[in-house]
Amino acid sequence: MHRVFTITKKELRGLANEKTILLAILLQLFIALFSSFLMVGLSAMYDPTTYGSVSGVKYGVGVVGNDTILTRLLDENPSFRSYQMNLSVALGALKERKLSAVIWTSETPPESKDPVSLTLYTIKNDIQSAVIEVKIKEVFLKYEDILRDVRSDRITKHPVTMTSARPVSSNTFYEFIYALLIPLLLFMPAIISAGLVIDLITEEYQQQTIDTLRTTPASMNEIIWGKISACILLVPMEAGLWLVLLILNKIQIGSLPEILLQVIFASSALILVAALLALYYQDRTKSQFIFSTAAVILLLLTLAFPGNPLNIIAQLASDSPAPLFWPVLLVFICFCIILTMLIRVTVRKATETS
Repeated sequence: MHRVFTITKKELRGLANEKTILLAILLQLFIALFSSFLMVGLSAMYDPTTYGSVSGVKYGVGVVGNDTILTRLLDENPSFRSYQMNLSVALGALKERKLSAVIWTSETPPESKDPVSLTLYTIKNDIQSAVIEVKIKEVFLKYEDILRDVRSDRITKHPVTMTSARPVSSNTFYEFIYALLIPLLLFMPAIISAGLVIDLITEEYQQQTIDTLRTTPASMNEIIWGKISACILLVPMEAGLWLVLLILNKIQIGSLPEILLQVIFASSALILVAALLALYYQDRTKSQFIFSTAAVILLLLTLAFPGNPLNIIAQLASDSPAPLFWPVLLVFICFCIILTMLIRVTVRKATETS
């Protein structure tokens, strides 16, 4: 164990020269440090209504026309302040960013039989415009309801009201943080470490330094396990740091010991698979290609089951019940034991052949 520990320390010190690994770790560090800030931008990619959560700012809106209902609705909304003006002046102010949006209302009165039209002007390809469009939709929906009430005497057929038996509520913050960000950050070190262990093992064969290492007091088994241990140790170090940074970002995370246990054993299984491939093929390109292909297939198969590690991590982090935690953990422990035995056999065969 002393020799394994010595090799582990040597490999960890040598990571400073692995620029690709360091860049990947720095990228994860950036995400963990600014997770609260990134939450709005990243989650808006699949749910634009996230922009509606931006608050504390009053946006000036120019209103062209004499529609008092719309003006009143804008003034009642805490996000807007309306200004009556003509179209040319309003569009000029919008171009100079003195206004955030301009609404041109038709001269049709609410009780008229003719349709009422609204034209919204915003700045093209602007993040503020996206926020405006989401927030102003609430005003337009209220305006539509008022027009329907005013013209209700003209309705001859009433729509059938449908009520869902199980109303589904959606919260973009929890979806993004607990279902995407936390599992992604915690399992990224496993993927990086698995790729790293392939490089550490195959480079000894490809650079023909494996024979030199055998002249040292350390056995081949101790050398390989020193490299594997270095990669496995990276996982709890990184995962623990990411969890601390997420907590500092005021993201509440429950069941920390259970999360780390699940991450360590699931990641160890992945790293041991990568080490086994590297020992068998002794070639970086072949090992990385086969590992990448196998990892994608395993990931797809794993995600097909509700008790997959990503779901369990999301449940534990959000303080929800995770009944499959211990069975899945036991499966990973057994898998790690089997892989450990296979690696020992492979190392012994490689030693005997050489």
